[in-house]
Amino acid sequence: MLNEMNHVPEELLTAKAEDLLDILKAPTLIHLEGVNPQPLFICTLLHGNETTGFYAIQQLLKEYKEKTLPRAISIFIGNITAAKEGQRRLDSQDDYNRIWPGSHHSDSAEKDMMQIVTSIMEKKKPFASIDIHNNTGKNPHYGCINILNPHGLVLASKFSDIAVYFTDPKGVQSSAFSDFCPAIVLECGQASDKSGEDHALSYLENILQLEELSAHDSNNLKLYHTIARVTIPQTVTIGDITLNELLEEKNFHRIPPGAEFATALSDKEKLIVVNSESSEDITKEYIERVGDKLIFKKPITLSMFTTDETAIRQDCICYFMEALHIG
Repeated sequence: MLNEMNHVPEELLTAKAEDLLDILKAPTLIHLEGVNPQPLFICTLLHGNETTGFYAIQQLLKEYKEKTLPRAISIFIGNITAAKEGQRRLDSQDDYNRIWPGSHHSDSAEKDMMQIVTSIMEKKKPFASIDIHNNTGKNPHYGCINILNPHGLVLASKFSDIAVYFTDPKGVQSSAFSDFCPAIVLECGQASDKSGEDHALSYLENILQLEELSAHDSNNLKLYHTIARVTIPQTVTIGDITLNELLEEKNFHRIPPGAEFATALSDKEKLIVVNSESSEDITKEYIERVGDKLIFKKPITLSMFTTDETAIRQDCICYFMEALHIG
């Protein structure tokens, strides 16, 4: 199920994300040599419609087609089957960013593949791991980390002055790699916005030039901690609830108590579920129903809020966060 190679197929340099299945046939791990032999791991297309990472990597490979990379790189190109259809994942597939080591998902060939990739890379002792994603909703560019250590904070601060620390969901690539190297997720806005590609490319170029991470500080970082994930139960249809579309403009803004989360169009008791990082239902702590409105009970900061039905069904409506102060 996994290709592993030590060269870049020529077609990759001009391909569209939707062409990759025809070119590569399967998820692919590419190892390229560099002046510094300790590799930088770069991961893309774990979600097939999040294409910014692939196009940033493509530009990087074009730049270094005729010259030596400053550091070795290993590139994992993930869900090319979903990329062909422009989907996050196909209904028949696992979510490629929920089945890495540490996952609670059932065993599958795809889960085994992520274990193989992790084992290969752990032996190579990477300098760092960078997983590049997009958001469905409107968000600033930011980094996500799973361990609060200085190297991870430096990785985050070199991408944005905003970072999110999270420990749930389980089975994400960055968490698996955090066991043996500094690891970050880059959230590069919406895939349709080319500024995300430019930002990701600039970041990759910058990290490739670094000799070490410990010599840098991260004092510029505004850090948030994810405290809850908001979903719609399977028993609820989109016709049962209308989400407040204005909240898409309020990601990473503090929402006051009394603000509207959604309009209830049904008498069903539980239209949304707010789960803590330990999977405890804390809906009543944050949301109350007043008439036909679902209202915030306390101030909270949102991330990844979206009204896109497919994204909601395959992942969530949004995350709730709070500011985190270190030191």
